[in-house]
Amino acid sequence: MKATWDIFCTVVDNYGDIGVTWRLARQLVAEHGLAVRLWVDDLNAFVRLCPQAEAAAERQWQAGVEVRRWPAEWQPAGTADVVIGAFGCRLPADYIEALRLRPVPALWLNLEYLSAEEWVEGCHGLASPQANGLRTLFFFPGFTDKTGGLLREARLLARRQAFEADPAARAAFLGGLGVQVEEGARLMSLFAYENGQLGNWLQALAEDEQATHLLVPEGRSLADVRAWLGEPGLAVGDVRRQGALTVQILPFVSQDDYDRLLWCCDFNAVRGEDSFVRAQWAGRPLLWHIYVQEENAHWEKLEAFLGLYRQGLSQAAGDALVDLWRAWNMDRDMGEAWRRALGHWPELQAHARQWSAAQAARPDLATTLVQFYRNWL
Repeated sequence: MKATWDIFCTVVDNYGDIGVTWRLARQLVAEHGLAVRLWVDDLNAFVRLCPQAEAAAERQWQAGVEVRRWPAEWQPAGTADVVIGAFGCRLPADYIEALRLRPVPALWLNLEYLSAEEWVEGCHGLASPQANGLRTLFFFPGFTDKTGGLLREARLLARRQAFEADPAARAAFLGGLGVQVEEGARLMSLFAYENGQLGNWLQALAEDEQATHLLVPEGRSLADVRAWLGEPGLAVGDVRRQGALTVQILPFVSQDDYDRLLWCCDFNAVRGEDSFVRAQWAGRPLLWHIYVQEENAHWEKLEAFLGLYRQGLSQAAGDALVDLWRAWNMDRDMGEAWRRALGHWPELQAHARQWSAAQAARPDLATTLVQFYRNWL
C-alpha cells in the first residue's frame, strides 16, 4: 500500500507558496507514484497557475493530485503518513490532534523557505518537539549536498534542451503569445515586485545600442512599467516602443508555459522562490528580486546566494553581477549596473549554463523528501 502525503499551503506571497507546493505535489504523484492531497486556503491563486482548476471546488483532482480547499473551520478528513506544512504555515489544531492519536506515527515536516545561508545545513533534518508529544522535522531546500536540493522534474533539462534545439517550437510558442521579436534583439522577461529602480533600468535599455524586447507577464511590476511609459491604462496585449526598447505586456501564464517563456529569453528578471528556481533551470543570466523582509533581513539571504553563485566567475564579472543584483534589491542605480554587466555578457551566459548543470547533478527536492521518509521508517 503506497504512502499517503498531505501538503498544507497558505497563500501568502500571491503565487510563490502555491507555486512551490503545486509543483512538488505533481512531481510526487507523477514520478514517485504517491497519493497526495494538497490543502490550499486560496484556490483563486491556484487557478492562475492551473487554469483548468475550479476555484469553487471543495475537492478536485488535477494532474493526479487531490486538491482540497483548506476551510477556515476544519472538517475531519483523516491524516496522512507524511504531513508537510509549507513555509511555516500552522496546521489545523484538530488535524494535529488527529496526528497525535494515530496508532502509527506520521512523519511531520516543516518545509522551509529556500536559502543559501550557511546555518541552513546545520538545521536541515533537525527535530522540533511539540508540547503534545509530537515532533516536527525541519526540511530545507538548498544548493548544497547537505540540504534537500531544488525542485526539478526528472526530465526538465532534457525538455529544455529539446525546446532550444527546435526553432519552430520556440517560434510557435512565442507566436501563441503574440510575440514577434525583431532579428538581433535581446529577448528578456520581467516578473518582479514593485521596484523604484525599474525606470532607470528601462531607460538604460531604451538608450542601448542593441534592441531589447521585454516581456512583462501581468503582475505587480506592471504599475512601474505604466509609470515609466506614462500610460496608466497599459494592459495585457499592449506593445510599446521607446528607443531601442520594446515593451510587451503578456497575460499571466501557466507554470509549464512560464518555463517555456524563460527558455525563450536571453535574460530573466524573476522574484520570490518558485520563479527564481525555474530561472536557474533555464540556464540564462538572471536577476532575482528577493522578497522584502523587515529591517532588510532579506539582504543576508541575497548575499549568501551571491556568494555561492558567483563562484567560477572572473573577479570583474562576479563584481558586475553582484553590483547588478544589489542595485535591484537595494535601490541603487540600475542603469549603470546594467551597463557594467553587459560588458561581461558572454561569461555570464556560460556561467548560468554551468550553474544549472551543476545543480542538476544533485538530487532534486521531491526525491530527497521521499528518501528521507524511507530512511525515517
